[in-house]
Amino acid sequence: MFEIKEALNEIKRGTAEIIDEEKIKTLLEEYLKSGKRYLVKAGFDPTAADLHLGHTVLIQKLATFQKYGGKIQFLIGDFTGMIGDPSGRNATRKPLDEQSVLENAKSYKEQVFKILDPNKTEVVFNSKWLNDLGAKGMVELTTTFNVARMLERDDFSKRFKSEAPISISEFLYPLLQGYDSVALKSDIELGGTDQKFNLLMGRQLQRTYNIGKQQAVLMMPLLEGLDGINKMSKSLKNYIGVTEDPDTMYGKIMSISDDLMWRYYELLSSKTLTEIEDLKSKVKEGSTHPKSVKESLAIEIIQRYHDKAKAQNAKESFERVHKQKEIPENIAEFTLQGPVWIAKVLTDSKLEPSTSQARRDIKQGAVKINQLKIEDEQLQLQKGEYVLQVGKRKFAKIKVI
Repeated sequence: MFEIKEALNEIKRGTAEIIDEEKIKTLLEEYLKSGKRYLVKAGFDPTAADLHLGHTVLIQKLATFQKYGGKIQFLIGDFTGMIGDPSGRNATRKPLDEQSVLENAKSYKEQVFKILDPNKTEVVFNSKWLNDLGAKGMVELTTTFNVARMLERDDFSKRFKSEAPISISEFLYPLLQGYDSVALKSDIELGGTDQKFNLLMGRQLQRTYNIGKQQAVLMMPLLEGLDGINKMSKSLKNYIGVTEDPDTMYGKIMSISDDLMWRYYELLSSKTLTEIEDLKSKVKEGSTHPKSVKESLAIEIIQRYHDKAKAQNAKESFERVHKQKEIPENIAEFTLQGPVWIAKVLTDSKLEPSTSQARRDIKQGAVKINQLKIEDEQLQLQKGEYVLQVGKRKFAKIKVI
């Protein structure tokens, strides 16, 4: 089994805030005494089909609770996802249609079980009870909270003061998320720091509906992206997607700073706090190079989402390209009719999103043909075979006929 102190240290690891830590300790003690598992809830709106590592911070913490007796209630907000979470928004979010919600939910389930133990996880959809709530139940739910309290929320307050629209459905969102905790009778709920208002709503509604318990709340920070400044986000292009190919994942992880590496270890690694502190000590005393520690992190993360062999292959490929300046073995091949404009070649081969971006990268010296930088953005490729490279990680073989 485990020691309570050890379990609490791992549960508190990397957290931003815990409300009612004493309750968590009591739940751990009861599990050790009787084997009774406690219920840990985390909700996910299926707003996107693919997760990035920032999304998995919460899932890693759920895995920690599984290790120490928690039964996970992995809540997919198929009902609330069609409203749209207003947290952190300065405008009403466009709701998802039902088909998109269901498709994204399926993708979520496939991805999370690469981290969570399915035998200790219950996947639930909040449409199960929110559809049954009906008009009468919905009206009763709205009487549990007033508008003045709702406007205390930072995002609502800012939008109200700036006279930006706030839909009535957005006021319903935190109430519905809170009601999920009533329906599930959760003991603990996890969420990001941006979810504090909604998480506390669950505590209040459990008390209002007198279910006999009041959940503890644990909040995790938002993971910084590759730039080490902004939160990881696909829109900022500073993310590492869990479905990206191993070579891309490895290159991105190796690109993070040494300081950010420890942040990723704390929030994403399965290594214990003791093991991480040991690594830090070895780096500080000079017996271990930070690069090798970062390589271990990359291997661990890629192995989690792919497998051990692919992780090792990604490491070897990275070393060939970056140490020996070789071309990767398996790169996409394209055949084009010549002569063809270089910017068009770069977009047709998926190396660039647009010809304007291609031209900018050429001007900045980020584009190579056969390992030689090019500067002519009007270059026309004639009949022949070429290896194109953009930046350090993007390659394509081009045959012009």
